[in-house]
Amino acid sequence: MKVEAKLEFQTSTAPKTGADLLIDLLIKEGVETIFGYPGGAVLPIYDAIYRAKDRIGHILFRHEQGMIHAAEGYARITGKPGVVLATSGPGATNLVTGITDAMMDSLPLVVFTGQVARSVIGTDAFQEADVMAITTPITKHNYQVQSIADLPRIVKEAFHIASTGRPGPVLVDLPKDITSGAVSGVVEEAAMDLPGYQPTYKPNPLQIKKLAESLAKAKKPVILAGAGILHAKASEELAAFAEKHNIPVVTTLLGLGTFPADNPLSLGMGGMHGTYAANMALYESDLLINFGARFDDRLTGNLKHFAPFAKVAHIDIDPAEIGKNVPTQIPIVADAKVALVELLNQAGDSPNAEEWLEKLREFKQDFPLWYKHDPDGMCPQWLIEAVHKVTNGEAIVATDVGQHQMWAAQYYTFNEPHRWITSGGLGTMGFGFPAAIGAQIASPESTVVAIVGDAGFQMTLQELSVIYERNLPVKIIIVNNGALGMVRQWQELLYDNRISESLLNTQPDFVKLAESYGIRGMKIDNQEELIASLPELFAYNGPVLVDCRVLQQEKVFPMMPPGAGLHEMIGVKPV
Repeated sequence: MKVEAKLEFQTSTAPKTGADLLIDLLIKEGVETIFGYPGGAVLPIYDAIYRAKDRIGHILFRHEQGMIHAAEGYARITGKPGVVLATSGPGATNLVTGITDAMMDSLPLVVFTGQVARSVIGTDAFQEADVMAITTPITKHNYQVQSIADLPRIVKEAFHIASTGRPGPVLVDLPKDITSGAVSGVVEEAAMDLPGYQPTYKPNPLQIKKLAESLAKAKKPVILAGAGILHAKASEELAAFAEKHNIPVVTTLLGLGTFPADNPLSLGMGGMHGTYAANMALYESDLLINFGARFDDRLTGNLKHFAPFAKVAHIDIDPAEIGKNVPTQIPIVADAKVALVELLNQAGDSPNAEEWLEKLREFKQDFPLWYKHDPDGMCPQWLIEAVHKVTNGEAIVATDVGQHQMWAAQYYTFNEPHRWITSGGLGTMGFGFPAAIGAQIASPESTVVAIVGDAGFQMTLQELSVIYERNLPVKIIIVNNGALGMVRQWQELLYDNRISESLLNTQPDFVKLAESYGIRGMKIDNQEELIASLPELFAYNGPVLVDCRVLQQEKVFPMMPPGAGLHEMIGVKPV
């Protein structure tokens, strides 16, 4: 596939370098913000950024991990590639966690790394790392530029690959002599040459017909909605399809917000800490229709017990996912939105599933999420509900990984897409706070909340500098239980209460820490203080850090233990 495009340069009296060409190409791709950190191998690019400062923005983070998670948050909200720039060696290797996180969660990134000059590659030069070998398994594609003449094509291909098909990270490694070298002649065209990359968007009509026929015969149908719905911008079509045929909907962790939580057909999140109704619907269904979910182990549990009675239809733009984990009788390789439109246009009958719907309604009513209210302390579940109430459930919420992540997924219910940002596949501590920064940059008028644990926050807290510098009104809620909460929960339940290195016996004073960065901070110990403080803190036009001291022993329930099936949850409590 070749696509022709003209490139028009800004006039300048200074000699044009490879770095100047790169900046022009980024501007042509619509890039407004670079998430970056300078170093020796990228100094030519930073010199070009200086010359182009009126045409493109740059945000200086304090660590490469922080900036790439911010780019992920930006990509999650906008759907556009987040653009990252780091130097060679340690700058590039500090990006590995974020690149892997984006790869597993299908987030579009274009990552530019500096590299030593071509003449010394392979000599163990200062700050040299083989970033191509390091990132090959964790990127959708990667490039090392060997000629300035190739740069326009490579940049165009990188953005195209990152944002089409199943989104993902693309890395471009830039030797320093490429970016500092002079551009000779006039570059007028950038042609993509990707004959082997042709994502399938339109479904096979016979498979669509087969699914419609199976749906008409089903007695216990259920939809599983994953992040593929978000990437396809197909939430409206999903709701229309579910309501047309009266099909209940389960969402994955990354699919929260794809289907309104207040819709009567919504069963909530499925999986390890999913609702009883959602998991029993997956277990007992006779037709499971998966739109854009990976069937990962935290969703399925023991595969022997996953949807054992169901015919499985899997709609996914990535053919490698179909049949990878769960045997699939109706495979449909397609964009979720295109497939849903085709399904909506089918004239097939709706299933006769009233008994099934009534049973699921009873499950929802009889086995809701629950926690024991403690008026003297602060229950973390209650804390999430309080944040939901003060924000009217309309905030963009970013989390780290662990107990607070699961409580946020359970108790901060979403009725709109693109409001939930979390690290799903990789489960990255330190993700939530910088991801919230990226979301705030992407959506300046939105209320953005970082719900983080006291441990994960300490991994990227240096980015407090960024929100102070730019007065980004991110609200940081630290769910502080003085522990690696999920690790402690597993040690208590699965390791005979052998608590090994999961309690944080010493912590910084988070309020003083925030104040040292010039940010407003507050410590809250009980529910009354929180009720009194939250409205004013959220009305405050600036960043705020709230250290919420919650009950340490509280656990995330229900829970599907490792090795168990969806029907073998513990911590389920009837009304």
